[in-house]
Amino acid sequence: MAVESHLATPLQTTPLLACHQALKARTMPFGGWEMPVQYQGITAEHQAVRERSGMFDISHMGKFLLEGMDLIGQLQPLVPSDLSVLKPGQAKYTVFLNESGGILDDLIVYYHGQTNTGAQAITLIVNAATASQDLEWLRQHINLDTLTLEDVTPERVLIAVQGPEAIALLQTLTVVDLKQVSRYGHITGTILDKPAWFARTGYTGEDGFEIMVDATLGSLLWETLLAKGVQPCGLGARDTLRLEAAMALYGQDIDSTTSPLEAGLQWLVSWEKPDFIGRKALMTQKKQGVSRQLVGLQMDGRHIARHGYPVKALSTLSETPSEVSANSTGEVTSGSISPTLGYPIALAYVPTALSQIGQHLWVEIRGKDYPAQVVKRPFYRRTRTP
Repeated sequence: MAVESHLATPLQTTPLLACHQALKARTMPFGGWEMPVQYQGITAEHQAVRERSGMFDISHMGKFLLEGMDLIGQLQPLVPSDLSVLKPGQAKYTVFLNESGGILDDLIVYYHGQTNTGAQAITLIVNAATASQDLEWLRQHINLDTLTLEDVTPERVLIAVQGPEAIALLQTLTVVDLKQVSRYGHITGTILDKPAWFARTGYTGEDGFEIMVDATLGSLLWETLLAKGVQPCGLGARDTLRLEAAMALYGQDIDSTTSPLEAGLQWLVSWEKPDFIGRKALMTQKKQGVSRQLVGLQMDGRHIARHGYPVKALSTLSETPSEVSANSTGEVTSGSISPTLGYPIALAYVPTALSQIGQHLWVEIRGKDYPAQVVKRPFYRRTRTP
């Protein structure tokens, strides 16, 4: 997602803006929205999620409700994953592709099952910066004479509560048995005695739920969680958390020029599906192999590899920066100091021949080359809970 200028178009705001202002949050433009970057500081917020619990206003995410008798059948050609295997209360992470196999957006499909009329019902959560394009893409590729498509983004609040204490804390606010909801499961119920939708998904590498409610309840829920000691967290901590978990950020790590096979997302592709947009291009890549791969990098020392920095190859371990070829062989897509691990980490595209674990590389930082090594992803993996 790209940060947009204040001069382009007026920024949208979530229903929780007053809550953020009351906490004196630092805000910035993000995906067309004015969003909080940090409250107490990125490291403090990051550690709260890893050690206790933190909450994020993610109401800027696109939220689409779809219903229809042949809904799954009409969505199947739009994604490489097999949606027919979804059972009510299950969700699937997937992507929209163009004909070249490039990723138009990554999203989560939540299948609710059948309504009283027998129609299938689905919630799609998409990225904020691409929501309008995704909405148009859907309108172009589904039959709106037989399906309904509703964009509820402006009037719904979406709060992510993440961390080892998140579920136990949320359980005090609802009669829904949250522990019975499986990972990537979701359920409709109540919170604070009002209608709510719970999804056991997230973007931090920790367990927790994303809760969708109406705008009025959203503010009350935020304030209730705050009173219970949950740390408010901004986009800064959200970015370092997802990077440690090696979760891709659309617009940086993946975009319309990168394919699932290049990005390490080949597990999303159901090759047995007879057809979907981009299938031919992905089949060619599968047969011929891809020329580049997204890898995890660990920097040697404290130098941080930032987005857009060149990655270079070295032929021997004794090679020094002055001997490195001036030609870049790859590029960093995301990078930061890892608050949990204490050293710099990054994601980068490099030639497939240089993508093996243990491969030594150089990253150019402000005109100088610094050593890095390809490491296993994710950089951080939480201790699993039931």
